[in-house]
Formats: sequence, structure tokens, C-alpha cells
Amino acid sequence: MDYLNTFKKIKALAETGLVYAQNGYEVERNQELVDLSKELMAAIADHPVEAFDTYYLPPKEYPTPKVDVRALILNDKNEVLMAKEKMDGRWSIPGGWADIGHSPSEVVVKEVEEETGLQSKVIRVLAIYDKRCHPHPPQPWYVYKIMFFCEVTGGTLRGNFDIEEADWFAIDSLPPLSKDRILESQIKELYHLAMHPELPVVCD
Repeated sequence: MDYLNTFKKIKALAETGLVYAQNGYEVERNQELVDLSKELMAAIADHPVEAFDTYYLPPKEYPTPKVDVRALILNDKNEVLMAKEKMDGRWSIPGGWADIGHSPSEVVVKEVEEETGLQSKVIRVLAIYDKRCHPHPPQPWYVYKIMFFCEVTGGTLRGNFDIEEADWFAIDSLPPLSKDRILESQIKELYHLAMHPELPVVCD
């Protein structure tokens, strides 16, 4: 049983109950469930309970998943564009959290330029992953990942304030990966989808 995601579901249901609570009894019981779910998640994720309070704001509306957008970009040698994160010293395809006020494609183009210095355009969506369905390290959020196939239109390869460097890698010689952000199995699946445009978008 996937206990971490079960506790995330309990927390989300309890937060929904807080949004629609009509009396003090409902508020108290749903808040108790939120607190218990955070204690259980903290135990599984090996984080102090207090750290989870910084992850979550009090709910004011229906809770929904966070959205991560990322770009698979290939050069003329079919090498994969990757960025090395200063936070953990490991590599990922460029991307990050979706920004309010920008469409998913606008965000991914912005993230590519910020992390690698390269300008790009979106060709198509390759996959929409539910992070729960893949062996990422445990984390407090429930996340959907939108994976785009993009192509370079300009710019110069470089890093930025939170990216140590950016470079191209052959699909069979990938560097050490930031597994919270991307998995080797995902990169290889995205690569296969990019090389075969007749294939449908992968979901979950």
C-alpha cells in the first residue's frame, strides 16, 4: 500500500472539509485529520512535523495538485538538453513549477531560457505524468508533470543563479539525475515519443 499518498488524500479530503465546514464541530474534526495526516507523512518522509507547516498554507478553497512543467529538447545529434541543479548537484531536463498568470507552454519556454539561456518554442505535449505513479523520492505535495517537446530557436547555452551549468547528453549516457525532478525511465520514454510523432500523448 502506498501510505504516503493515502495520507495525502486524507489531508486533501480534510482540507476540503475545512473549506466547506458549516459549524465548529466540522472545523475541529477536519483540522484534527489534517494534523494527523501531517504527522503520518512526516514519519514516512523522515521530516519533522514542523517542516510540513511551511509546505502547506491554510486551505481557503478546494485543494488541487501542484503542476510541474518540463521540456525535452534535442539537438541535431539527438542529444538531450539538461541543466545541473545547484541545490543537489544533479541534472534534470529544464523546467519547474507552473506560474500563475502564464499558460503551461509560456512557463516551459520561460523556464528553458532561465535555466539554459536558450530560447525555444513548444512543438507538442509528450506526456502528463502523475508523480505518484512513478518512483520519485517521497515529498509532501501531490504533483502533475506536463512534459513538452520543444525546439531551440536562439540564445546561448549557459546556467543561471540556481543552475550550475547546462549541457547536451546522449540518451544512453545521461548524467546523475535529480530524481525528485526527473527519472531516467521518463527521459527515455519522452525521447521515444519525440522520435515517433505518430504516438499518442502518454497519461499518468
